[in-house]
Amino acid sequence: MTSHGSSGSGSGASTPGGGASQLGGGGARRLRPGFVMLGILLVAANLRASITAVGPVLDQARADADLTAIEASALISVPLLAFAVFSPIMPAIAVRFGLERTIGASLVVLAAGIISRSVPGDVFLWSGTLALGAAIAAINVLLPSVLKRDFPHDIGRLTGVYSALQSAFAAASAGLAVPIAGLSDSGWRLAYGIWAGLAIIAFAVFAPQMRRPGTTTLEMRAVQAADEPPRGRSPWSQALAWQVTVFMGLQSTIFYVVITWMPAIEQSVGFDAFTAGWHQSAFQVCGIVGTLTAAGMLHKWQRDQRIVVTIYSLSSALGILGVLTSPSLVLLWIGMIGFAQGGLIVLALALFGLRTRDHRAAASLSGMAQSIGYLLAAAGPLAIGAIHDATGAWELPLMVMLGVVAVQFVCGVLASRNRVLR
Repeated sequence: MTSHGSSGSGSGASTPGGGASQLGGGGARRLRPGFVMLGILLVAANLRASITAVGPVLDQARADADLTAIEASALISVPLLAFAVFSPIMPAIAVRFGLERTIGASLVVLAAGIISRSVPGDVFLWSGTLALGAAIAAINVLLPSVLKRDFPHDIGRLTGVYSALQSAFAAASAGLAVPIAGLSDSGWRLAYGIWAGLAIIAFAVFAPQMRRPGTTTLEMRAVQAADEPPRGRSPWSQALAWQVTVFMGLQSTIFYVVITWMPAIEQSVGFDAFTAGWHQSAFQVCGIVGTLTAAGMLHKWQRDQRIVVTIYSLSSALGILGVLTSPSLVLLWIGMIGFAQGGLIVLALALFGLRTRDHRAAASLSGMAQSIGYLLAAAGPLAIGAIHDATGAWELPLMVMLGVVAVQFVCGVLASRNRVLR
């Protein structure tokens, strides 16, 4: 979730008018490109850690806070609903207040939300969860635009670096959750709350960039204008747009169901919480491999991506089937699912540009797919939790996940054909 700014000259950032400017303005003009990039990377490190910390100690949180399975799964679903609601409005806020100031404010909200989620009391739990979701939605939308403006000739490499960094911190938060939670009876609160420190550190390093004038990019204004009538037909009336949207939504559904419930599934067949937590780390690491592999595949198959969606969907289906039939090899199966999810999200995001004729159509398709897609993804953990509550077992939820992968595959094949929106 895009002159050379990182060369050390400090003068490579493109302005919306097409000229060149120093990195920053006013007091921020003296910032070195390396320091600017460090701030961007630290901000990116916050995009998954507070969410992936939830699953490994979800059972402890359920018991201590007296939550049902559905309520517990909402700790993942509520941030996804916030993504769907807040993502479309963030470009307009950034145009009004500036990219850096909006990102900086979002880091403050993120830290406050993480802390609030960790404080005893239902009001704090749910208000904090909603706040952190809104903050991550803002950063998710705005950070690529900062990267595009300040490092326009290094987008591919730097986007890969910050995507890998997201996954690395997601892996660390999943792996460390159980050891941290084991420090006390209510240690899950510390396991969730400790990641506020990462947001505070990121704000401290990023804060000097907030002194620059409130600038936006052509890309940000294009996203803001995505709800204007496109040159062609609206994506909402086209089957291809719905195929892309459902494909992305169901891919995200599997990802968030796995990070929510796979630790509980593992513990139900005899794995301890510590091992299940580190398996979540392996899931994230394999996702990095899938991401990098998909980038190479998409470079080779730029017109038709059906072979790409087939490879990754097969890996996802085999992984889930393996968990269902041979749970003793769960690390292998989790690795296969993680590899698949890393590749499929790259394909889903690439389809916004591959299936459209221009940037306005791409922005319009992106807005539709991410809004509806995150709504679908938010329903996934809730539905799986409800099925588990009703049956008291994980077999039927895993079979439902296989069905989701099958529908995702069909939509992905249709969306990957060499066509564009009208």
